[in-house]
Amino acid sequence: MHIVFGGAFNGKRQYVKNLIQNEEASWHEGMMPQLILSDSITVIAGVERWVKEQLEQGLTEQQIIERVKKTLGSSQSKQIWVLTDLNRGIVPTERIERELRDLVGRLYQLLFTEAQQITRIWYGIPQTIKGADQDENLHKNRG
Repeated sequence: MHIVFGGAFNGKRQYVKNLIQNEEASWHEGMMPQLILSDSITVIAGVERWVKEQLEQGLTEQQIIERVKKTLGSSQSKQIWVLTDLNRGIVPTERIERELRDLVGRLYQLLFTEAQQITRIWYGIPQTIKGADQDENLHKNRG
């Protein structure tokens, strides 16, 4: 699994599009995929919007985390998660926004632990945080 993260409108999705170029990929924006095909790349983006919807529907933190774990373990296909860094430590005043911030923080910890590669995008500039050697292998395998 590869995580691409950064602030809002920092170029994460464009980076992923450039990374996968002409490879077959299924994009899932603001939702967890129901079915992951093993012969294509699965891109999961807008996780924070999905989490907020789940909280608003009354799901518990454990239920949300279990759904994410199910997605992580559902396939051997290559997954790319596009994650937005929220709030930079600012505690929101609204209850649902605080719950969202806390849950997304714990969820990102789980995802970052599971990831083989992590890339931070800072205003369009990628920085490899984890798995730099895999980045070189990816480009070699493309030929």
